Amino acid sequence: MRLLYYDETGDFLEISFGEAPQIEYTREVEPGVFVTYDERTNVIKSVGILAFKKRTELLAKVLARMNLKLSLTISA
Repeated sequence: MRLLYYDETGDFLEISFGEAPQIEYTREVEPGVFVTYDERTNVIKSVGILAFKKRTELLAKVLARMNLKLSLTISA
């Protein structure tokens, strides 16, 4: 299961993978890009990007670097 959430006011995109873990931790892997992991399994549970409209190409790079695949078409 994948969920997309976009906050237009804050220009924040978050993609969640699977069920939310009971205990998690988040790392900022580069400025404005946050990856949340399940603390028990270290499985990636979500990816969030601030200022997304200015950095749409960043999503594909981040997902590829983490071996995650997501077919997504972005239009302005």
